[in-house]
Formats: sequence, structure tokens, C-alpha cells
Amino acid sequence: MKKIILLLFLFLYYATNAQFNISGLVIDNTTLTPIKNATIVDVETGNKTFSSNNGTFKFISNGTIEISFSGYQTKKITITNDQSITISLNPDINLLQEVIINSQSISLQKKYATDAVAIISNQEINRGNTIELNPILNKVPGVFMQNGTLNTNRITIRGIGARNLFGTANIRTYFGDIPLTDGNGESSIEDLELASISRIDIHKGPSSSSYGVGLGGTILLRPDFIDRQATEAVFSSSLGSYGLSRNIAKIAIGSKKSTVNIIYSNNHFDGYRDNNTYNRNTVTVTSSIHSGEKNNFSIIASYVDLKAEIPSSLNQDDFDNNPRNAAFTWGQSQAFEDIMYGILGLTWKHDYNQSFSQHTSIFTSFRNNNEPRPFNILKETSNTIGIRSRIVGVSNFLNKKWNWTAGGELFLDFYNGKTFENLYEDFPIGTGSVLGNQLSDLDEKRNYYNVFAETNLKLNDKLQFNLGIHLNQTFFDIDDEFLSDNEDSSGSFDFDPILSPKVGLNYQLNSNFILFGNIAHGFSTPTTSETLLPDGVFNPDIRPEIGWNYEIGTRYKFLKSKLYGSISIYTLRVQDLLVTRRTEEDNFFAINAGKTIHNGIEAALNYRLLKTRQTQLNLFINATINDYEFDDFVDLDADFSGNDVTGVPSHVINLGIDLITKKGIYGNLNFQTVGEIPANDQNTVFSNHYELLHGKIGYTNTIGKHVFYDLFLGANNILDTKYASQLQINARGFGGNAPRYFYPGLPFNMYGGINIKYRL
Repeated sequence: MKKIILLLFLFLYYATNAQFNISGLVIDNTTLTPIKNATIVDVETGNKTFSSNNGTFKFISNGTIEISFSGYQTKKITITNDQSITISLNPDINLLQEVIINSQSISLQKKYATDAVAIISNQEINRGNTIELNPILNKVPGVFMQNGTLNTNRITIRGIGARNLFGTANIRTYFGDIPLTDGNGESSIEDLELASISRIDIHKGPSSSSYGVGLGGTILLRPDFIDRQATEAVFSSSLGSYGLSRNIAKIAIGSKKSTVNIIYSNNHFDGYRDNNTYNRNTVTVTSSIHSGEKNNFSIIASYVDLKAEIPSSLNQDDFDNNPRNAAFTWGQSQAFEDIMYGILGLTWKHDYNQSFSQHTSIFTSFRNNNEPRPFNILKETSNTIGIRSRIVGVSNFLNKKWNWTAGGELFLDFYNGKTFENLYEDFPIGTGSVLGNQLSDLDEKRNYYNVFAETNLKLNDKLQFNLGIHLNQTFFDIDDEFLSDNEDSSGSFDFDPILSPKVGLNYQLNSNFILFGNIAHGFSTPTTSETLLPDGVFNPDIRPEIGWNYEIGTRYKFLKSKLYGSISIYTLRVQDLLVTRRTEEDNFFAINAGKTIHNGIEAALNYRLLKTRQTQLNLFINATINDYEFDDFVDLDADFSGNDVTGVPSHVINLGIDLITKKGIYGNLNFQTVGEIPANDQNTVFSNHYELLHGKIGYTNTIGKHVFYDLFLGANNILDTKYASQLQINARGFGGNAPRYFYPGLPFNMYGGINIKYRL
């Protein structure tokens, strides 16, 4: 009996005093990049250590460790044996100024950035119905997304891109490290599944040297990865007004060395207007592989199958009285787009040592589109391959710490576009589009290279500088396979190399105030359609738009971080502005004919009204005040100098409130006011200013230890405001018809559903 008691005593002593040798890696859960200087504490003894520059640590624990880093949610882990672990930390929505940005180049916390950066967290993405991107982006100061339909969108940053007729241009976009901006200079990020995105980083203005220097800025979509050593299955279903349905299935498996995350989604919408049905299926796969202490691999793949009808824009009379109608010819031809789109990328990260690493990505994509329109039927294919590589280092120079990166990107895009007659008018009403004789056949190779270098120099504890340089050259090789009237647009063309420097500074006045500023050069090359004259011949006089951005701002916090936000004041001056000149219905070409000045103020304020053990209530106000005008713009006999820049609202202000309770009840309201928008360069037609109110309530809880559910109900445009959700700028009427400027926005609409997650 004494021996049994002794053995029991020894067992209990060992169990309560056992020490375990652990080694680990601390990473950001949204980007999978290492977090340096994270604190690892043994809960029992209070002993602590910090993660190294590459996120690694070694430690002796008595059983439970706590991992923390400013801007992230603290995590506790129970240790039962000697082991090697990977710890992923989730960003704290209330401390996004502390979160790491530029993780793939020069890693630093957002508050130390020298440019205006906005972070949209996963929680913010899920505030709405998660099928529409525009309510999410339109809360960000300086960003405005117009959406005529789910498949007709235009994103602008600080007014750049507003003059693009179809889609988003002059803004660089990436999914992970894969460029989404095609060789045509356009981006279609709305085609991606929002459930596959964990975070969105937006760099406003041409200040992101390492990701291209589009005049408007850069949008980085962070793919969703699963925690290592975790397994989960998710099903989500929702229904809404006008035949909206959304279903998502996800399976994610993580182990010590690898993870895989597979998401399937179907989004369907019958449409508010005639000829407005939308159906999209997507499959997204993300995977990470930890191969030893020095090598990490990640894989991103996405496939989109989209078919959407096109109702097009309306004239003033139809917009006022018959907003549910499609434009007559677009409805008669039953216009639509049928798209298959896929991307695939592999990224390899190798740590040579704690101060020097390499990041290399290879990527490919394809896009096939069949698009019958009233004036012709377009069939186009594009294929892209490319490589992006950079080295990242930390050096000491003159006893100062230098963080630096240097690299390059090579992008090869192969495009073919064919057009055919649309014979719908020769057949009975209801037949829709009918393929006729071929009109054109154009092959185009559009290639570019980027070379970049960037460094952060920390002079002291308060002051640091950021310097960057970016070199780009774009090449065209056009082969006209379908000669018409002896006109041949074939040939090789290229733009001169463009060198874009930037300089920025960040100064910490005290623990509550940080000042930042930058001067940056940017450019945007013309799209394919803008490089061609109406007869299909390449325009040798066309030039890229170029500009300089000058900016100062502050990031602030008060009342123990209950009140925090940022303010930016900037002026962006653009020359060689691309101006669209229409020659006949839906036919146009571009010229360099103007200069613009974009002056603006952007402000964000967040305030934690209430925080108890049971309830958290947050208030936010985001404001954009614009003063954009044509500085010098003469087109033929018309002088538009001094007019407001077309397609940009005078202001956008958001006021919102979020409620989160420990019992699982949550809710939010967002009130948005948008100023009037010029619809033409003459400033004779404007869309009216409008106010929108959106809201969502929900309840989350668990069943047992492994099942989580979320019931939700939401409403958009609660005030039932009549407004134009997108403008077709500089529309012209032909044949005695009034110009069609306006896309009607959705009236009051609702949605609701359930999310169920099983997690081990």
C-alpha cells in the first residue's frame, strides 16, 4: 500500500512539475507570415521569451503558454509533451493599426507606414450579405465602388479609374502574390469568392513600390488559410430578395507541416431588372506546406464559372419611371457574358538566415469570355504566365537598422479577340442574339516587366524613412488576323521605360500621435481598347497617364485606445489624362488630352462606446471630401478646364455602429451619404446625392465543443432610396435617343441565412 501511495505521489509530482521543451513558429493567420517579437509566456512560472526575426522561438514550459502581440488576439495553448508547434494569431478588429502590413516585402505594423493604408478584416467583410463587395469597399475613406449589377462594377481610389468606361482600371490588384490585374490593365476582383478572402489591404495612391505603382493605388486580397493542426468543415446558406441565393461548402485540414483549404460556392440572383440574371460557381483551394525550418510553400488556385445577363444603363426618363427595364437593344438581344476564369500560383519562401530571405512566386491564369452585345458578339480568350521574385533583408549601416527588399516581376499576357455580327434584329422578338459574319480577329501579346527596390531606415525610436524605386516597361505585339478594307493594325509597339520614385517618413510624436507623409510617382498604361483607333489601327501617339501624389497625415489614439483613427490630406496631379471620344453608338477611342488635380481629405474615427465582460459597442465614422477638377482639358472645340472630374462623388460619409455580446447576439447599422456625381465632362448632368442605410443582426452559439452556428438577418437600403448605383459617363444619344447615363440601384431588399461550422 505504501508503494502505491508513493508511486501515486511521484506521478502527481511529475504531472504538476513536468517541464517540456518546445520550439515553435508564430505567424499571422491571414497572411501566414512570421511575427517577430511576439511574447511567449509560461502561465505558471511567468518566464517569457520572444520570437525571432523569422518568427521562431525555443522555450521550456510547465504546461500552459500564452502568446501575444500588439494588434492580435492573445492565444493560450496547453503543452503535454516535448513538441514543435506553429501558432497562428488572428488580428484584433479593434487594433488594426497595430497589425502587420507589407508582410511579403518589408514587414511593419500599419501605424508605422508612410502611406495611407486601410485594412478590412474578416469581421468587416462579414458585416453584410458577403455576395457584394461594394458595401465593404465604400466604407473605406478614399475608395468608391459603383455597381450597376453584380457583374458590372467600377472601383476608384482617390478618383483614379472613374473615367474607365467598363470595369476597374488604373489600380493594381493581387490575390496573395498573384497579380489579378491583366495585361490589359484591368481588374475583376468582384468575380472572386469573398468567403475565400481573410483580409483586404488597400494602399491608396501610387506608393506601393513593391506591388506596382498604379495611379490609384494597390488592393491586396489575402487568401483564407486554415490553422495548422486544425480541421474544420463549414456550410453556409442564405436567401434574399429578387431571387438571391448563396451556398458555400468548405473543408479544411491542417497538420503539423501542411494545410489544405477547399471552398465551393454558388451565388445566384434573378435580378431586379429585366435581363439581369446572375449565376456564379467558384472553387478556391489554398494550401501551405512547412518544409523544415527554412522553407515554406503556399499554393493558391481559384476557378470561376460565371454567366450573367447585361441590362445596361438607362436614360433619365426610364431611370425615373421604368427602372426595372433593361435598355431596349440590350434586352432585345438578350445580352450576356459567359466567363470561365482560373488562376494558379505557387509561392516559395526560403530563409537563408534570420536576416535574409527569398520569396518567389510563379503564376498562371486563363480567361474565356463569350459576350453577345447589340452591336456585335465578342469572343475572347486570354492566357497569362509570370514570375515574381524578391529578396528581403535586414542590415546595419552606420549603426542604423535597414529593412530592405529588391526584386522583379515578369508578366506575359496572350490575348485573342474576335467579333461577329449580331443578327438579332433579323429574327422574331425573343430569339435573342444570333451569330453572324466575322468582323475582326485580333491577337495581342501584352508583356511587361517591373523592377523594384524599397527600404525602411529607422533613424531613432521616433523617426523612420521609406524610400522606393520602381521601373516598368510595357510591350505590345499586335497581329491582325482579319484584314478589313486593307487596314492592318499588326505591329510591335512599346512604351518608354517609366521610373517611379517615392519617399516617405513616419514620426512618432508621442504614444498617441504619429505623423506620416510621402511623395510618390505613379502611372497607368492605356487598356487595349484605348490603344486602338476606331478602324482598329494602333494609335502611336497614345501615352500612359502619369502623376505625382503629395500627402501628409496622422494616426491617433486617445482614452486608452478607446478612440483611434487617421486623417490624410493629399493632392494628386495627373497629366496625359486619357480622354474617351465617342464616334458612334458604343464605339469610341482614347486620346491624351488633359490634366487633373485631385485634392482630398480622408478621415477615419473609431470609438469604443462600451466594453464590459458581456457587451461591446463600437462607433465608427469614415469621411471622404473630394475636390477634383480638370486643370487643363481641351477636346476639339470644347474647353472643360475647371470642371469637376467626371464620375466621382463630391463626398462619401459613413456612420456606423457595431454591437457584440458575449451571449452571441450581434448587430450593426451603417448609414452612408454620397454626394452628387458629374455624369459628363461638361458638368451638365449629375446624379443626385443619396443616403443609404444597411443593417444586420445575428446570433452565434455552440452545440457541444465542436459545432458553431450563426443565424443572421440583414437588410440593405432600408430607407428605400432611389439612386443611381453606377454611371455610364459621357454617354451619348444616337438616332434621336436620349443618352443612357444611369444604372438604377436596388430598392429595399433583405437576406437571411445560417452558417454552421464543425471544428476539431
